[in-house]
Amino acid sequence: LAVLFDSASTVPDLLSIFHEQEMTETVHETNGHGYLATFVGKNGRFVILRVHSHGLVTIDLQCYEEDNISQLDNLLNALETKLKALLNGNITRIKRLPALIRGAKVDRYWPTADGRLIEYDIDGVVYEEDSAYQNIKILHSQQFGNILVLNGDVNLAESDLAYTQAIMGSGKEDYAGKEVLILGGGDGGILAEVVKQKPKMITMVEISFIKVIDGCKMHMRKTCGDILDNLKGDCYQILVEDCVPVLKKYVKEGRMFDYIINDLTAVPISTEPEEDSTWEFLRLILDLSIKVLHPSGKYFTQGNSVNLSEALTLYEEQLGKLSCPVDFSKEVVCVPSYLELWVFYTIWKK
Repeated sequence: LAVLFDSASTVPDLLSIFHEQEMTETVHETNGHGYLATFVGKNGRFVILRVHSHGLVTIDLQCYEEDNISQLDNLLNALETKLKALLNGNITRIKRLPALIRGAKVDRYWPTADGRLIEYDIDGVVYEEDSAYQNIKILHSQQFGNILVLNGDVNLAESDLAYTQAIMGSGKEDYAGKEVLILGGGDGGILAEVVKQKPKMITMVEISFIKVIDGCKMHMRKTCGDILDNLKGDCYQILVEDCVPVLKKYVKEGRMFDYIINDLTAVPISTEPEEDSTWEFLRLILDLSIKVLHPSGKYFTQGNSVNLSEALTLYEEQLGKLSCPVDFSKEVVCVPSYLELWVFYTIWKK
């Protein structure tokens, strides 16, 4: 519970709430910064009461999973009712938050790109492996189906056809008879959708593909179908390689592609030192890709959350620094499992 009220003068009266629950109280020194007490009760229940000098009161109740939920609800209801009575007319706002589940076998909490904590309805881990480059998990969500999570980042769920369609041009492009290069895309979703349009050839380059393919071809078939069962098909080939030397090779050979789809990484959210290498990687991939893009071709990539406007602006500034001048457009799409709006870019040579 979190309560904001106008005066801390009623603090002593709050203690009776916990004494009635036969909870043992310990008061802690705060050096003049409000009031802090902890209470221990039945079944290992533990309460932290914090009254800040500016009037915010927080009450955190911790318990074990096997505790009686109805009893806990009754306790919280009683606390809320007593608080409203004690602070008659002085409460600016009161809010009770759902329980956070700590230490569970399955992690349900994943942050959005802009740092908001989301609780998913995840009920199981169906796949987990470590490659030389990243941790790979596939988690099951009752709402979104299986979700691919790479290094703690929600990558793609079986519900996320909107992502795949957006990074392919949102149905506005004709891939028939075209040369297509996919960078990344280890879940197979993009490859499966482009193949349907009968292109001349798709080359997909994925550095950590083997571990990802093992999981996705077993547990993400609603996304990839059977496309990952073979590394080669009538109109596609999958190269399990680092895309940088492959791109440099294509530049040297004068190879050209009608479409390049970059599904490697999102735009970094800042320019902090730890992300400098990611920015450098993005610039390198962009520059090499534009060099192998046909003069009338298009380059598609994801950006990041629409809320990260500064990061997206920085990315757009990079587009003006490439060896070949380009123009771009962007589209905002709702990706179901991301629970936020996502930006996608289309880039072409001037």
